[in-house]
Amino acid sequence: MGNAAFIVWRETIEAMLVIGILHGWLAAQTGLGATQRRRAFGWLWGGVAAGLALAGLLALTLLGVRAWGDDATLEWFQAGMPLVAAALIFQMVVWMRRHGAGLKRELEAGMSVAAERAHWAGMALLAVIAVGREGAETVIFLYGAAGSDSAAGLLAGGGIGFLLALAVYAVLARGARWFSWRAFFRATEILLLLLGGALLVDGVDKLIGLEVLPPMADPLWDAGFLLDDGSRLGGLLAAFTGWRSQPAGLSYLALAAWWTLAAMLALRARPASGRT
Repeated sequence: MGNAAFIVWRETIEAMLVIGILHGWLAAQTGLGATQRRRAFGWLWGGVAAGLALAGLLALTLLGVRAWGDDATLEWFQAGMPLVAAALIFQMVVWMRRHGAGLKRELEAGMSVAAERAHWAGMALLAVIAVGREGAETVIFLYGAAGSDSAAGLLAGGGIGFLLALAVYAVLARGARWFSWRAFFRATEILLLLLGGALLVDGVDKLIGLEVLPPMADPLWDAGFLLDDGSRLGGLLAAFTGWRSQPAGLSYLALAAWWTLAAMLALRARPASGRT
């Protein structure tokens, strides 16, 4: 449930930031007539709804695969989804590092082009892409991180994460003088990388269990006397960081490679020039 809350919280804030930029830009356009303004906002919220619908369609597709697939297909699918989610997390962190600083400028430039041409469908497409991307990532991350969580637990965690996102967004939006969006996203990037590493270890463990990959040293060590990953605290640490009290050597080799790449590519990526 904790992973679900964090994922929904982080992705909802990012989607709300994009929607807020687009909405604020439209609200500031005093040259629009009343009819044009209503039409523009209609297109904007229509794009948001379409993005949510795309994410919902992806969720139904994943649930369909889970319900209709045979046992062998389901095992492969459940082994692959954490790896897909980990790869998406890494890609998202790198992208935000390189483009986050100019995100507001890029979105507003796209809105300006749409306004000049009265091409509100283009503005709606920006909203569809932004919301659909965040929604799709949320669905994949939740599926990859679900583990043994029940549907009720995921829904509860997602609901808590959504409410927290609303509260945090309101604080950040109203307290821009005291709170930094950049610092906020940098901190959550680290948390996302921790979660991505945990998903990577989970996926590699599943592939080892399917005898697709060799375990190498198994176990690499035995730290169960310090913190067993079957305990409540150990399980939380395992779900969020990839901790294993008796890890397979290959799983932790993959985790070491993950953090090496994070240091080389994500954490050192130069943000694009410009300010949000």
